[in-house]
Amino acid sequence: MHANVIPFRHEETATWTYLVHAPGDAAAVVIDPVLDFDPASGEAHVGSVAKVLAAAEAAQLRIEWILETHAHADHLSAAAWLRDRTGARVAIGAGIVQVQRTFKERLHLDDRDFVADGAQFDHLLDDGEELRAGALSVLAVATPGHTADSMSYLIGDAVFVGDTLFSPASGSARCDFPGGDAHALYRSVHRLYGLPATRMFLCHDYPPAGMSPRAEVPVSEQRARNIHLRESVGEAEFVTMRTTRDAGLAVPRLLWPSLQVNIRAGRLPAPESNGSSYLRLPVRLREAGDGGAQSGA
Repeated sequence: MHANVIPFRHEETATWTYLVHAPGDAAAVVIDPVLDFDPASGEAHVGSVAKVLAAAEAAQLRIEWILETHAHADHLSAAAWLRDRTGARVAIGAGIVQVQRTFKERLHLDDRDFVADGAQFDHLLDDGEELRAGALSVLAVATPGHTADSMSYLIGDAVFVGDTLFSPASGSARCDFPGGDAHALYRSVHRLYGLPATRMFLCHDYPPAGMSPRAEVPVSEQRARNIHLRESVGEAEFVTMRTTRDAGLAVPRLLWPSLQVNIRAGRLPAPESNGSSYLRLPVRLREAGDGGAQSGA
């Protein structure tokens, strides 16, 4: 099946969201919806995800599933807002529970604040599980490496890979977050290369200067030309490159706001008595000459 895929670009976070449906069928899924967020003002907006919903309504599509490829560290999920307006169910890989436990500890949340059991999501997906949305069949493919909960989705001849890979000119995802593993990422990518898919859809792309970001890449092009993970690159070579590269990367600007919302399936923390929600920021004082103490994942 050649699924119809409509991409939406969120420029501030370089994120792609997808609206996917089978030709001639009204059932649809949305993959990785984005909530607009301004950390300076603390204001969240739904302008970007509202465009996805408007496009679905204009095409008379019924959104049945909202699929997260993982708990993103660079943007806030709009899954909860979209769920409230469509009745769609929110699904993510079962590895989210491990991610929740990690960041519950790092954010010093107690059980009154947050329970790390995955119940915030409507469904936790196991590797090899199949979802249905009308004529659309979605196969969940576990692709850990970037994060422990990373899940790709095979829909007909298309595979949606989250942060596992970028375009051939941009390479692969970082593996230095808690639960990340460069060996696992290498094996996950080669698993993706073996799937019966010809089209690969990315969650992010960070192209070199002078190149436009790509949402879709032929799988054959990734195999032959990805600068980090073309098929001729061996595992040891990749792991050395990835580990060295990750050591110099900065902490994502929206890491702490993103994770606090995304482990809650896109919901803000419960409002306090004044009606506002509050996000935590772990802070450490670094003494002069101390290069090791750092806040971050």
